[in-house]
Amino acid sequence: MERLTFESDDLAVTEDFLSRAYATMRIGSNVPGPSRVRVRRTGIAPVSIDEIDLDFEMRYSVTPLGRFCLCVVHEGVVRDHAVRGVEDSFGPGDAVLLAPPDLPFSGRICNARYDVTMLDPALLSQVAGVAAGPGEQPVRLTGHRPLSAEAGGQLVRTIGYLRDHVLNDPALAEQPLVASTAAQHLAAVVLSTFPSTALAEGPDTDSRDGHPAVLRRALAHIDDHADEPVTVAEIAAAAHVTVRALQYAFRRHLDTTPLAHLRRVRLALAHRDLVAADPTTDVTVTEIAARWGFHHPGRFASLYRETYHHAPHRTLSAES
Repeated sequence: MERLTFESDDLAVTEDFLSRAYATMRIGSNVPGPSRVRVRRTGIAPVSIDEIDLDFEMRYSVTPLGRFCLCVVHEGVVRDHAVRGVEDSFGPGDAVLLAPPDLPFSGRICNARYDVTMLDPALLSQVAGVAAGPGEQPVRLTGHRPLSAEAGGQLVRTIGYLRDHVLNDPALAEQPLVASTAAQHLAAVVLSTFPSTALAEGPDTDSRDGHPAVLRRALAHIDDHADEPVTVAEIAAAAHVTVRALQYAFRRHLDTTPLAHLRRVRLALAHRDLVAADPTTDVTVTEIAARWGFHHPGRFASLYRETYHHAPHRTLSAES
């Protein structure tokens, strides 16, 4: 897990820090007075979230970051933000793609408080089911504004929950299944928020590979590795088919997706641990849920009730 904090009112020191923390950049200000910057970063391998406060107007010009960079503005404004000739300005409540991984950008930040979320490009491709390899193009976000206000609001809430309730709890964030599921959930929300090259496949895609043998191999891999971070691409490789063929097999035979089935398997394992737990100890439902990658207690409880028809704490507190 990554954590860092920074605070300075020296522009040269700030420029050096930002260049090391993000990518080579040039900053400046024509406004006299203090130029205080505060940055707090928390992150796991494929995702980082920075909370940033600028008490002045700052110009910036940044080289490509190598990651997707999202921005959620809480106070102040980002003006004249330009990427490949396209300019826009953002204010409180806006959630935008600040920059794709491979393009430079520039603009002005005016007395703003905002979050910067950076994602590994490979994460989006994994969640979208795009396999890495010769001839395969990584997923690209093709617009910087959300598809709708509702989609933007969902992204803001997802980033806020990940920042405040997962990354802010090192004991939770350092659990491998929590880290992988939280990162994949954020990537899925990003893909549903912005226009992208990740197109939904039709029902007949790679249908020749959608037979029960594929499913048996995939289900066996999920059962054997449910306690490890697992991606759709890894399940497909174990089943000896493409990601699209795997998705077709699950749709055709189980009317679900590989990751939804993995979630059900982990839910069953969490149920097993709740049944086996000693209610006289200090073990909690939240701890057992996190052990199996469920980082949102409310969603875990809802899924558990839907499956087992009562709350998880009832299972935990039941007499053996």
